[in-house]
Amino acid sequence: MKVYVQSVNFNADKTLIDFIEKKVSSLEKYYDKIVDSEVYLKVQQTSDKENKSVDVKLNIAGADLVVKKQCKTFEEGASLAVDTLKRKLTQKKEKVRAK
Repeated sequence: MKVYVQSVNFNADKTLIDFIEKKVSSLEKYYDKIVDSEVYLKVQQTSDKENKSVDVKLNIAGADLVVKKQCKTFEEGASLAVDTLKRKLTQKKEKVRAK
């Protein structure tokens, strides 16, 4: 699966990009019809500590899944987004099997 990582208004370092690509690529074992994924990293201009926004969009045959998380670090946000996507993919797989 191809993972596109885009950082908005800042330059993401190589270790962060590698971490996110590894996390998102692990979703393939939950659902095999994933075409590709897009990850958007944004820093919100607020005084909150949780100003890092991670948006993950999975392009699946027939649908798209989008998850947005806002956390203190991009790694934490990516982990939470991937955990949510695991649940959604498992539900989608069970729906397909039930048909």
